[in-house]
Amino acid sequence: MAELPDLTVFAQILNRRFKGKVISKLEVSLAKKINVSGRELKKNLENRELLQVTRAGKTLQLHFTGNQVLGLHLMLRGELVANAQDEPPRFQILGFYFEDGEGFSLIDMQKQATPTLNPKDTEVPDALEISEAEFLSLLAKKRTLIKTLLMDQHLIRGIGNSYADEILYHAGISPFSVAKAIPVKQAKILFRSIESVLNQAIEKIDKENGDELKGELRDFMQIHNAELKQTKKGEAIKSEKIGGRKSYYTDSQEIFG
Repeated sequence: MAELPDLTVFAQILNRRFKGKVISKLEVSLAKKINVSGRELKKNLENRELLQVTRAGKTLQLHFTGNQVLGLHLMLRGELVANAQDEPPRFQILGFYFEDGEGFSLIDMQKQATPTLNPKDTEVPDALEISEAEFLSLLAKKRTLIKTLLMDQHLIRGIGNSYADEILYHAGISPFSVAKAIPVKQAKILFRSIESVLNQAIEKIDKENGDELKGELRDFMQIHNAELKQTKKGEAIKSEKIGGRKSYYTDSQEIFG
């Protein structure tokens, strides 16, 4: 699943390649996941200029003239790929075709990727925008496991399974720790780890992808990698399911609670 760093880079690439261009045709190949009809979506977006692409939590938001915004949630297997005017790619859900002949498509072999026209605003903070005070207050109220909290998009947006493991390892905190049991000193370290791990990942993915809409990049991860048996420090990497998702950790990560 694409997480915050991947989506941030995708937004940057889409801006570099398509910002300022006008959609000549929006091809709706699968409308069942859209919050409006395919006809209404085309009516609202065709012949409009793409002003910018932003990331909000785990979604991309395409901003068009006429105050139209299209949110794209890639879900588990969704991808963005370059397309051609003559033939849409396999598993296409939406195809964006611009006046200059270039374009891209949202594809998903599982047909779960979700486009939303004019998505509602949310007060849930983004992982790279939440303040330290907000983060400490959030942890102090929750008895849930810290790994579960970091992944809960109703509490903090953008972090998924992979980066939750990376952040907790970076902070030296076990995923089995109870959120409110984490001392303030360690909670502050965890807050800084969120920013550090996510921003470093953005830099690495951006450098690797260039202007190409590639898939998720994970080979630089320190611990969330099924092929790794030990960390660079020589620690044995263990795995266990938390909330139905496989988590990777080491015994050196401190458990609180």
